[in-house]
Amino acid sequence: MSEIYLAGGCFWGLEKYMASIHGVQSTRVGYANGSTENPSYEDVCHKKTGHAETVQIIYDPGIVPLEFLLELYYKAIDPLSLNRQGADIGVQYRTGIYYVNEDDLPVIEHSIGQLQKRYKKPVAIEVKELENFCPAEEYHQKYLDKNPGGYCHIGRDKFEQAAGAVINPAGYQVPDPETLKQTLSKTQYEVTQKNGTEPPFRNEYWQSFQPGIYVDVTTGEPLFTSADKFESGCGWPSFSKPIDPNVLHKKRDITHGMLRTEVRSRVGNAHLGHVFNDGPRESGGQRYCINSASLRFIPKEDMEREGYAYLLDLIN
Repeated sequence: MSEIYLAGGCFWGLEKYMASIHGVQSTRVGYANGSTENPSYEDVCHKKTGHAETVQIIYDPGIVPLEFLLELYYKAIDPLSLNRQGADIGVQYRTGIYYVNEDDLPVIEHSIGQLQKRYKKPVAIEVKELENFCPAEEYHQKYLDKNPGGYCHIGRDKFEQAAGAVINPAGYQVPDPETLKQTLSKTQYEVTQKNGTEPPFRNEYWQSFQPGIYVDVTTGEPLFTSADKFESGCGWPSFSKPIDPNVLHKKRDITHGMLRTEVRSRVGNAHLGHVFNDGPRESGGQRYCINSASLRFIPKEDMEREGYAYLLDLIN
């Protein structure tokens, strides 16, 4: 097991969020990197001890590598906000990554560097070696489990996203534009890079229900499984949900005189299709209407050979 300490606003919500992640073995909230020993909650809030409300995380790096864990952490915070998360303001609510293993520092620095590329303003997450950590009072531990209706600055939908996170984006890369032009077919390029739409009932996977997974044709990132594919009658492949809710990005789409929700892939930022609310109720009511040209199908018998063995349990 490995250990990392993360600060991100009120530790009630951050603890619940991080504990939801597959591969996290245990969590404990406390006060880190302050100027006094064994502070109380009142000390931290009112006596300027300099501590940050922090979550100790014990995790299995074989299941959730540190860089993947940090990517999920970024989703629960505002990385540009200094000494504030949500309505909570003060030094104790700052964001921070505190490490105990020096070998983790290069991974953390690279992760922060990648995060910074997404923003024009400087990221406000401090990165330091853990200097001290004092567990918080017992009533703070697993607070939201004890008080399901308790205050939390993190949206409840994010807990579900954390619990469903099984695909590590670091394992997939976007080819350069010229490579995409050379490797994709004309239709694949038009759909994924130009927001095109292929004809209904005349595409590769609309009637295919063979066991396996569907990956982003541009990067290989897994998106959907055959277990969640259903016949919708629309003429395009339809799925009730993605493998991992984090692999898709949704955008408001007002083209063609319609108001729709576009679906794009996370790593490749490829146009996939749209999501609608007319799917099977017993499966959540969603219909992900996806272009075959944006997908590559990998049969169940080929998944291990192609590096997707860890998803075999998801296939019927």
